[in-house]
Amino acid sequence: MAQGLIEENKLHTFHIPQYSPSSAEIAMEIVKEGSFVLNTVEAKEIRWAECSDNSSSSNYAYYMAKCMRSVAEPLLVEQFGEVVIDELFKKYKRILSHRLYHEDDNKSVIVVVSMTRRD
Repeated sequence: MAQGLIEENKLHTFHIPQYSPSSAEIAMEIVKEGSFVLNTVEAKEIRWAECSDNSSSSNYAYYMAKCMRSVAEPLLVEQFGEVVIDELFKKYKRILSHRLYHEDDNKSVIVVVSMTRRD
């Protein structure tokens, strides 16, 4: 916004609701739905840096930014227009690279579910 790429009113009206369920909530929904037998549900903490074979924080950031772009780009284009997308994700990659290099606690929690379809 400070560089004039995005209109202020568009920024203030943009919202992506996000809800991250716990592993217990995921298990409860699977059981409640009834189509599957739940074998295991595990929550695992992973460091962002462990998600790539390459040791450079810049490369991790590149792949993470690509992943986020694949999910968020259609929503962002709809709200802000296609002209800002490339620059937006270049900046996002730089921010991620800085965080990965300078912060020790870059962790995420993933939930791993094993289930079998009921007959």
